[in-house]
Amino acid sequence: MNTYKRHRFPPDIISYAVWLYFRFNLSHRDIEDLLAERGINVCREAIRLWCIKFGAIYTRRLKHKHRGYGDTFYIDEVFIKISGKQHYLWRAVDQDGEVLDVYLQAKRDGAAAKRFFKRLLRNHKDEPRKIVTDKLRSYGVAHRELIPETIHSTEQYEKNRAEQSVCRITHETTRVRERGVRKFKSVRQAQRFLSAHAAVYNLFNLCRHLVGAQHYRNLRIGAFAEWKRAVA
Repeated sequence: MNTYKRHRFPPDIISYAVWLYFRFNLSHRDIEDLLAERGINVCREAIRLWCIKFGAIYTRRLKHKHRGYGDTFYIDEVFIKISGKQHYLWRAVDQDGEVLDVYLQAKRDGAAAKRFFKRLLRNHKDEPRKIVTDKLRSYGVAHRELIPETIHSTEQYEKNRAEQSVCRITHETTRVRERGVRKFKSVRQAQRFLSAHAAVYNLFNLCRHLVGAQHYRNLRIGAFAEWKRAVA
């Protein structure tokens, strides 16, 4: 089945616009201008619809081809306001900074924690060797009922690592994106964006500060090759 059937613009333009949106802090208007500078006239509404449709498709493909995650999950949650109502963004990364999942919920009680843990286990199949959380009691409930054999650490120094890694990846990204789109309009919109952003982030999370320039360029070439396969 042709993914791009009945679309007027070629796949290269569509995938490039979607990549710009999820890779950088750009609005649909920004991308419209960038394409116009190259002589490609497409309205921001078309770009918005591309991001909704193809963002979900690319996300599924990238997750399906992902090389795998670590065995230690760092989990936390932050609040986010949507349409004036407070929600909680539950987030998990592994020890390498790879985003495991992000999930918006209205509460952060035991039931919400269990929903998030079930989602993690369903998506990643193998139980983690260890989870690191803060002292929120909801995590203890989910741990005891769903993965009692997994080590559960609430040590402060380990939690600090989770805060540094997760906040840098999702919390700051969420706040920046909120400002860019003048706040998320709905839970569905926020969940859709954050899921797609996480998949793209994982692909281009190349730890540039830890490797030499040539090694980084080789890793980037590999990431772009994988992206091309996902959008083909």
